[in-house]
Amino acid sequence: MNSKKTLQILIVFLLVIIFCMFFYFDLHKLLSFEKIDDLKVFFQKQLKLNPQKFMLSFFLGYFFVAALSLPGAAILTLLAGALFGFSKALLIVSFASSLGATACFLIARFLLKETLQEKFGDRFKSIQEGFERDGTLYLLSLRLIPAVPFFLVNLLMALTRIKTLKFYIVSQLGMLIGTAIFVNAGTQLAGIKNPKDILNPALVFSLILLAVAPFLIKKIFKTLRGQYEKI
Repeated sequence: MNSKKTLQILIVFLLVIIFCMFFYFDLHKLLSFEKIDDLKVFFQKQLKLNPQKFMLSFFLGYFFVAALSLPGAAILTLLAGALFGFSKALLIVSFASSLGATACFLIARFLLKETLQEKFGDRFKSIQEGFERDGTLYLLSLRLIPAVPFFLVNLLMALTRIKTLKFYIVSQLGMLIGTAIFVNAGTQLAGIKNPKDILNPALVFSLILLAVAPFLIKKIFKTLRGQYEKI
């Protein structure tokens, strides 16, 4: 067994352990909408005790959730808005999610590329053809459409010949709009003291943005595609 194969097995083993621990300790239940208010109160206390340490811990936690495609990224994004305010939260979440996506992309390319190509090569053929035809714009379109699962884009792009740095940059830009909308919605959580507060104008506006985002993004993509084809 060569060293590369041994390293792959070790990484897979480590990932399986992390997944098992995540669900064994019910962390998937903790990062849920039902627990979001309790998490907000707990995190606010930790933030007051040591702001720098907490922000770094939050960033790393978000990174690992994104890198391992664990459930809870949406909850963490909303909490970031409530805890740090729009600007800081956008900065933290944007970089943590993009770096996490890139880590997931590299894991898939290093560990799963051959397996995915063997088992699902025909199904991924259209993805590969789309990337070959439109290149960077194709990845940007996938990132701009919220309906396309985050982890699925990482896996699909691992099968293409896109360079890692380009994947990271395009992902960071493509996810920025959706991240900003979720963070903005999260900033309103800080003002919710009872159920009636959920109908405050700012939060309603954020929810409306979330609802219309797919249509706006589709329009943006059509415009970008039109400009791209003119070049």
